[in-house]
Amino acid sequence: MSVEQHRIAAERISEAETARDDLRRALTAVGVNLPSLRLDPASLAAQVPVPLVELGRCNLETTRRLTAALHRRRPE
Repeated sequence: MSVEQHRIAAERISEAETARDDLRRALTAVGVNLPSLRLDPASLAAQVPVPLVELGRCNLETTRRLTAALHRRRPE
């Protein structure tokens, strides 16, 4: 991997980490905790990664909180 490809890969991963953290903060602000929220390791494995944010699995209570939060934020 060239230095430029390495830089681009690092930037993509950093952007994905920031997006994941922003989502975690936004969810926490409305009472939702997704414990499995992370970057998908397989999407980071390519020579030029295309990071995916994995929302993961959640229990029924978390599903209900997330649904309620989305309904509250829905534009009229």
